Amino acid sequence: MLRFEVSVEDLLRSRFALSPALDLCLLLRSLAGQGRPLPRAWATRLAPAFERLRRETELDAVLALQTPQRGPNFVAPPPRGLTQTWADDLAVIRATPLEAARDEIAATGPSTRDPRVRAVLDSTDAVSRIAEAMDEAWQELLAMDWPQLRAVCERDVVHRVGVIGQHGWATTIESLHPGIAWRDGGIELASFRGGTVRLAGDGLLLIPSVFVGHIATHLEDPWPKTLVYRARGTAALWGEQATVPQPDALTALVGRARARLLLALDAPASTSHLARSLAMAPGAVGDHLAILRGAGLLVRARSGRSVLYRRTPLGEALVAGSG
Repeated sequence: MLRFEVSVEDLLRSRFALSPALDLCLLLRSLAGQGRPLPRAWATRLAPAFERLRRETELDAVLALQTPQRGPNFVAPPPRGLTQTWADDLAVIRATPLEAARDEIAATGPSTRDPRVRAVLDSTDAVSRIAEAMDEAWQELLAMDWPQLRAVCERDVVHRVGVIGQHGWATTIESLHPGIAWRDGGIELASFRGGTVRLAGDGLLLIPSVFVGHIATHLEDPWPKTLVYRARGTAALWGEQATVPQPDALTALVGRARARLLLALDAPASTSHLARSLAMAPGAVGDHLAILRGAGLLVRARSGRSVLYRRTPLGEALVAGSG
């Protein structure tokens, strides 16, 4: 069992972040058959580009560094917050000193006999070549979908922050995954090994992901102690359930587009989040939200720089009655 000892100071310093580089690594593992299998439609769509990149770029050197459980830290640097971009991550990867990268490559222990891969890993410009291969993979495999995936993760964070405010950290942590329990002032993961880990006042980093299988941890420097968990809405994204249910009665009452928006607001969301996650034009989303708000089905409130919409009790009742 793995247990995180958590103090009050740790809770005050715990935070959420997004990690484009980590999600890219998880996606590459899945496409290489080392991670959580992708839904068939996504795998079918991405496989041709993935195989072409393996032939035409040095992506195999990146893959050689990945295992089902881990990869070197320098290809997935710790994120600073919710505004993290791929450009931020790529800059940090490219700035990795060669000796530091070589130490991590050696610790990873890639067991490859491919001379082409070995030549990349042993070269004096290994960092720049690995960074370039990752950037090409990002552009070909993930860039187009990232706004939608990011919206899923951002909405997850909004939901979790709301749970913290209403029910506290213990409920929030246990809601991340059935295998996580809050006991006696600590976080316990029964299916992990590692003994007891003290956060020592540094807090816990929480990263939602659409590619992680269920939950993962990161305990090594330079990362803070980290939990990576599956974001809410991933099942709908993957088509494991209807992306947005559209009951006939609700659609007939408010129209298809407004029904989709009303049903999608199971957690507060901004106009831009809804537009990305539902693949709708932001202007159209704004117009529909205004009509739903005028009908008393939604309210809005400012959260930082964003304006978030949520269902009113009347909106909740309408959705519940349409199921």
